[in-house]
Amino acid sequence: MTRWMKFAAAILCASALPALAQPYPSRPVSIVVPHGAGGANDAIARPFSHAIGARLGQSFIVDNRAGAGGNIGTGYVARGTPDGYTLLLTVGSSYTISPFLYKAVPFDPLKDFEPIGMVATAPYVLVVNPALPVKTVQDLVTLARSQPGALHMASAGNGSLDHLLGEMFKSAAGVDMVHVPYRGASAANTDLVSGQVSVTFTSWPSVMSFVNAGKLRLIAVASPARSPLLPNVPTIAETVPGVSAISWYGLFAPAATPKEVSAKLRTETAALLKDKAFQETLKAQGAEAATVDTARFSEIIRTDLQQWARIVKATGAHVD
Repeated sequence: MTRWMKFAAAILCASALPALAQPYPSRPVSIVVPHGAGGANDAIARPFSHAIGARLGQSFIVDNRAGAGGNIGTGYVARGTPDGYTLLLTVGSSYTISPFLYKAVPFDPLKDFEPIGMVATAPYVLVVNPALPVKTVQDLVTLARSQPGALHMASAGNGSLDHLLGEMFKSAAGVDMVHVPYRGASAANTDLVSGQVSVTFTSWPSVMSFVNAGKLRLIAVASPARSPLLPNVPTIAETVPGVSAISWYGLFAPAATPKEVSAKLRTETAALLKDKAFQETLKAQGAEAATVDTARFSEIIRTDLQQWARIVKATGAHVD
């Protein structure tokens, strides 16, 4: 190799060093939402992606990959390159219920992902079509007992949190309502508003606009305690003990993501969740910024997996 060739090679190597040393993120990041646009998961992911991108000085782009109860998008991230440029922001019900509903699930919630942090929580609520003559949980129980099988209960699909919460309610209250599964909460809510079905248990972000517009009637929250977002709304458990659930939304990276990348995402996400402006943005979507650290988030995931495994088995819910 000539002296000139050695000199040129040295220049090329030197010019490549800054590119190799570029801090994360040096290019746009994809946040996969395993549900359709316009749903509650999407409503949390979009303001989060915008805000975290602003903090890190890079574009964070929401990529909706819906299907199979969230399995398609979640599986896509699980198989992705663990470099921090393809992340998952999903709702807890898909992440912790789907593994027990489907015969073949393209991800292992404990082995294929690294929890970055819980982003938000949102209450689940009991809502009815305004034409239904009920204003309290007791009214609904009384009506359902007087007309077994007459009321139709919508859900986002077989085995969804909507469905399982409804089954918990039916069992605890001793009532018979016909379950009507839909392909997603949006379709279920549309038919609830039109009166095709009478009742649903669903996330507050997905029906907040309908309730505020008077198109649906809010009866109760399914949280273990009254929600700060809806402090004057009673819980279901105040009338029917033992019926409660809460929806969380979490950010995950594929397993084996570089430690420094995961650490940066955790630090920036935790800082963002303390930002007052972002907290208000989430409240406008019907959710609250999460307050648990990553270790506690991991514990919640394991507890939820154990709980929903029992409930899915008890109800016999499955999806072929």
